[in-house]
Amino acid sequence: MPTRIKFCGMTRAEDVQCALELGVHALGFVFVKESPRSLAPEQAARLIRLLPPFVMSVGLFMDAGAGDIEEALHCTGLNLLQFHGREDEEFCRQFGVPYLRAVPMGSTDSITDFCNGFASASGFVLDSHSSGEMGGTGETFAWHRIPGSLKHQVVLAGGLTPENVAQAIREVQPHAVDVSSGIESAPGEKDAGKMKQFVAEARHGQ
Repeated sequence: MPTRIKFCGMTRAEDVQCALELGVHALGFVFVKESPRSLAPEQAARLIRLLPPFVMSVGLFMDAGAGDIEEALHCTGLNLLQFHGREDEEFCRQFGVPYLRAVPMGSTDSITDFCNGFASASGFVLDSHSSGEMGGTGETFAWHRIPGSLKHQVVLAGGLTPENVAQAIREVQPHAVDVSSGIESAPGEKDAGKMKQFVAEARHGQ
């Protein structure tokens, strides 16, 4: 199966349209107020309405209250949730929506043990951040640390760029790759040339 591609931190309609024209499989929208890519539910809803069928909308949350997540779901109709904070499995699964659990590779000793604590997760976003951080740092981690048993559930993130995504796909063979800062000209502002190059290189690496 070809590696899926997710662009995260979308904030502008023109960037969404460019991603769709490139055939990206999923777009991420950040609901963390501290992030420069953060959107209010109403802003995200306007962008999500641009998505055609079979392109996933993913909402990124970090230690948000259940009420805030429910409000975002009601307003936007998100297809998938992505949790980057200290949420436990019971919290993540309570919304009745498939979810991804971010694995803070910067502070996780046993990736397998961490993932075993989220048996209901649809997949795991392996990022270079430490616990309590959101990701989007632009830094990579040691890909050889990823257990082979997890690969069919791995969404590889952390420091991916047009220059290294093909190598990452060849080495890790993840289900999907997830990029944010690696395709930006400024936080929250995607660069059309970088987006195009990233997709081309990701496909080249398969």
